[in-house]
Amino acid sequence: MPARKFDLTKWLLTILLGAFSVLFLVPLIWMISAASKFEKDVMEFPIRWIPQDWNFIGNFQEVWLGKVPFYLFYLNSLKLALIMTACTIFFSSMAAFAFTKLRFKGRDLAFGVLLTFMVIPEQATLVPRYLLMKWLHMYNTHAGMILMGMFSIYFTFLLRQFMMGIHSDFIEAAKIDGAGYFKTYWSIILPLCKPILATVGIIKFIWTWNDYQTPLIFLINKSLYTIPLGMQMFKDEFADNYAVIMMASLSAILPLLIIFIVLQKQVINGISLGGVKG
Repeated sequence: MPARKFDLTKWLLTILLGAFSVLFLVPLIWMISAASKFEKDVMEFPIRWIPQDWNFIGNFQEVWLGKVPFYLFYLNSLKLALIMTACTIFFSSMAAFAFTKLRFKGRDLAFGVLLTFMVIPEQATLVPRYLLMKWLHMYNTHAGMILMGMFSIYFTFLLRQFMMGIHSDFIEAAKIDGAGYFKTYWSIILPLCKPILATVGIIKFIWTWNDYQTPLIFLINKSLYTIPLGMQMFKDEFADNYAVIMMASLSAILPLLIIFIVLQKQVINGISLGGVKG
């Protein structure tokens, strides 16, 4: 095989972008460093990136075993994020399947009307949602949070764009074999949509995990609080102890970092495919 031609410009650009990307890691590196220090050493200048006196275990115990029940906020966030992500994938993919592969009168008009709701800011619906949750007696419950977040117009649109690239011959073959609509959706369409489903799942999980506004308004009981509200409690409890606050922040973002690092290829592929299909 002929040797590859050395592209100096490409290598220089790669090195330059790599060096530039390190700048975005500086806040994370400082957070890890601060979470490993004693309170008195966090704000020293010049910054000592590698702590001279380590207090990682002490800060960890203060976060997870201290006055503020951080583990409870963690479990609440996991519960809401996992359930809402699963529901969003299921319902949005079913809606996308109906708008893409099923033929019924007014289908395109209904989808167009649905898309118009994307222009309405989420903040504009806070009062109606609040009144609805009160009327349903689901205010200050995780069930109410799940009900409000189990469907997404944006993800329906994204999944529909991807499904438009799936050839209709698969649907016709399933009909010939006697498969119904749900069987076709479950056994044929979903396996072909794995890249975009992974993308939807990751983005929805991150959005739910980081959501501060909705739990702030719809949750009162502190035992139901999620990570963002729990972080506010840490800020109030340890106002001057940045070492503990940084440990709590590091614990809060760790699942997101792991998910994105492991599945970043699926995210990029899913968004790219979802944007060009159809």
